[in-house]
Amino acid sequence: MFLMDGDVNGRIKCTLANWTGLAFKIPRTALDLCKDRDELKQTGVYLLFGKDDQTDKSVVYIGQAGVRKNGEGILNRLFEHNRNPEKDYWTEAIAITTSNDSLGPTEISYLEHRFCVLAKEANRYEVKNGNDPTPGNPSEEKISELEDFIDNAKIIVGTLGHKVFVPLVAGRTDDLGFAGKEPELYCTRSGVDARGVRTSDGFVVKEGSRVSEGFKPSCPEHIIKWRKKHSDKIDENNVLLEDILFNSPSGAAAFVCGVGLNGNVEWKTADGVTLKELDANEE
Repeated sequence: MFLMDGDVNGRIKCTLANWTGLAFKIPRTALDLCKDRDELKQTGVYLLFGKDDQTDKSVVYIGQAGVRKNGEGILNRLFEHNRNPEKDYWTEAIAITTSNDSLGPTEISYLEHRFCVLAKEANRYEVKNGNDPTPGNPSEEKISELEDFIDNAKIIVGTLGHKVFVPLVAGRTDDLGFAGKEPELYCTRSGVDARGVRTSDGFVVKEGSRVSEGFKPSCPEHIIKWRKKHSDKIDENNVLLEDILFNSPSGAAAFVCGVGLNGNVEWKTADGVTLKELDANEE
């Protein structure tokens, strides 16, 4: 990672050993500073990051850029988006190309498609693409090559602060090869049957969990607001339609039970061991 402006809040150029890929993190306010970067006039893909003012949810738009008659590839598309009032939500972009300008129309179509699929599967960001990009028609050899390219790009994008391709709950082995060791935990009360797991981001209550129908009089106001904020993720039977991330086990327990609780004693393993006891055993 190279701080192009000598500032962590400025432009960052990223490479990996033995990888032809090249990535740039560009604040929207720094687009004019990129006019002399020939790498950004190449073919490639880009991601626009920001937040939705109404929902406060992180959003991403994923696009591709080919070299046009004016020679301006990725950078030209970023300037077009900068002038577009419908895309006023983004504050920074990540542009992905190669050091040898080797991406053609087939490659960028497949990359755009796969990045959209991965972002939607991870479900951390709202994907703002209006239409699903088509994968094109690459050969199986080319697909294998591009999937390796994508794996490296995911590492770069995550390192630059956007876990847009990382699921809230990874499998037993995550994308970086680290085996998951956190057990599934349960919170069960009258009308409540929830499952969750601790992650590096906090505590995730899993899809399919049943939460309380209402709130106890002592329920903290911020929990009531949080439940209302996520009301579209709860069906008519009070079952979660998707995973939800919380900062702490206590916040997660209060959310599912509708009352302030100590999550370290409410969340238990299938054997009845509390989270507090689990932590004590690890000391």
